[in-house]
Amino acid sequence: MRVDSYLWAVRLYKTRNNAADSLKLGRVLIDDQPIKASRTLKKGDAIEIRFTGYSRRFEVLDFPKSRVGAGLVENFLRETSTKEDRDKREMIQLARKHQRNQGLGRPTKRDRRDLDEWI
Repeated sequence: MRVDSYLWAVRLYKTRNNAADSLKLGRVLIDDQPIKASRTLKKGDAIEIRFTGYSRRFEVLDFPKSRVGAGLVENFLRETSTKEDRDKREMIQLARKHQRNQGLGRPTKRDRRDLDEWI
């Protein structure tokens, strides 16, 4: 199965085109080497996807016939990321959640509640 199709089918990317773009930019690696979208995957391949500030690692378990539901992804893919990478990811997501763009005015009631929970 092609890498771009697989990444889309196991819901790592929203569209196949997004997966292909990440592959072109060299953000998806197998054996620490950037790969092309047309590369054929094998069971047991270790995929690394680099994001800003962290990376995620996965192991290929099986190949779906088409895009699978979120509950079935664990049958085809296993995350092997380190604890440090998972912690970095959580911290970055938390920082993005509480970041407000300048000029949006005062916080809404919902924003204030989120800030109170965070503090």
